[in-house]
Amino acid sequence: MKRILFTFLLLLGLQVSAQQHFTESIYKNKDRKTLTYAEKEGQKLYLDIYEPENSFKNRPVFIFMHGGGFGFGSPRNDDEVQLAKTAASYGYVAVQISYRLTRKDQSFGCDFEAEGKINTFKLAAEDFLDAVSFIIDNKEQFNIDPEKIIIGGSSAGAEAVLSAAFNQDLLFKDTAKYDNINFQGILSLAGAIVDKRYINKANVVPSIFFHGMADNVVPYATAPHHFCKKNEPGYLILDGSRSIADRLKELDTPYMIYSFTGARHEISSIPFPYLKEVFQYFDDVFLNKVHQQIEIVR
Repeated sequence: MKRILFTFLLLLGLQVSAQQHFTESIYKNKDRKTLTYAEKEGQKLYLDIYEPENSFKNRPVFIFMHGGGFGFGSPRNDDEVQLAKTAASYGYVAVQISYRLTRKDQSFGCDFEAEGKINTFKLAAEDFLDAVSFIIDNKEQFNIDPEKIIIGGSSAGAEAVLSAAFNQDLLFKDTAKYDNINFQGILSLAGAIVDKRYINKANVVPSIFFHGMADNVVPYATAPHHFCKKNEPGYLILDGSRSIADRLKELDTPYMIYSFTGARHEISSIPFPYLKEVFQYFDDVFLNKVHQQIEIVR
């Protein structure tokens, strides 16, 4: 009888643990590891890896790219570090990446030509995809499942990851080197892409969007970047979160969009008050393929 009771309690404990896995902040973090994933133009590009203290195999990985107008910012910003540690506490291998800040000490506004902006998106997307490739190549070292890659970014970082997911065919002449990359989900904080029409059944990815409806930098729907005028060099139409979500809806793909009435570009900040809902969506939709299309207006 005792053996039966023990077995029952063990199975119950495993069931509870499974229910909490990836949906509860239950793991301690290991010490951060830093690795160089590429060297470009004399600059070493690194990634910081935050692992949970568990021994699970084939863990999901969450790879995030910081913002800063492609001119500043760091994967070691306080908020980015806190996000990574939170993700690791949920059981994810969390990665924060550095990338080439090609607009450092330079404008990325209306006085910077549109063609240059598109090339900036391309270079940042390339760095991001190279970082993802590096993680996949080292999957055994970090016990990750390359079929459970969730990506995210804030502002410029969101533009880069969205471009890497949805606009490869627009930005790159040859995408073959990235054919082994499959994204399971995207977290975009005030991001946009050059052209939503490139999103199709072959490359569509379930996504979460946070965006201010009055964003004055990156358009919420479809509008000029920085709301530049037609006669300015930096006039470039972008498709923001609302427009991308509409495209995902057309393709019957899961998405969740948080739209903030009257809010501007501050919604590019890490949404700490909503992370519980974000990680629940990660688990339900990105990892377990539940079909949900959710729209929330705040």
